[in-house]
Amino acid sequence: MSRRSNSRPQPSGQADMMGHRAARSRDADGGRHTRGKQGARRAARTVVSRGERRVSVEITVQCVRTFWTKRSRGGEAATLRNAAPTGFPLSRVPPSCAQVIRMSEDDGFVPRESEKPLREVALSLRIERDRLRVLPRVDPLYGLPPRRRRPPAVHLLPGQWVRWQLNYRFSSAAGVRDWSYWLDTFNIAHGPVAPDVFLSEPTFLVDERGPVR
Repeated sequence: MSRRSNSRPQPSGQADMMGHRAARSRDADGGRHTRGKQGARRAARTVVSRGERRVSVEITVQCVRTFWTKRSRGGEAATLRNAAPTGFPLSRVPPSCAQVIRMSEDDGFVPRESEKPLREVALSLRIERDRLRVLPRVDPLYGLPPRRRRPPAVHLLPGQWVRWQLNYRFSSAAGVRDWSYWLDTFNIAHGPVAPDVFLSEPTFLVDERGPVR
């Protein structure tokens, strides 16, 4: 049973979509669609801080970001958005990189996959004794919803993983466009993992989603 902090039930229909295996095919803009694929995957060895030292540990990071506007806040588009998965099968990524999946209202919330160096991901990862300390960073530029008090960091033992969710609302720099929204889901595991680890129940679920109307 997972340990929850500010937890909410996941949208209906999400579990069915999360059951699909992933394979990747290049699309025109260089992204990769996720489709059915099987195969083992080892966690990448990643160098993180341990006090004043740098140590090599096995960490797996998957970042899922969903974009939408007010057009997807009702009707069929809202159904598609609410069914967007929050976890995907793992694919092989280079050491010290995160697997990144993006879904957008513009193309019907089709998952598109890429990779990003961990140093460019908004995450604080640090080893404290035998545990991995995890805390997503929040850019103060995005003030909605307000987060006056954030939950504490999660500490993962080997074999454990956390799903951490944050949402945002923002406008164009000139303020002439409608509000846009995004949901960030960080799936982080400590130690060796199976390819379908993020399709299972997390050890910890931290839900920082707030009102963005």
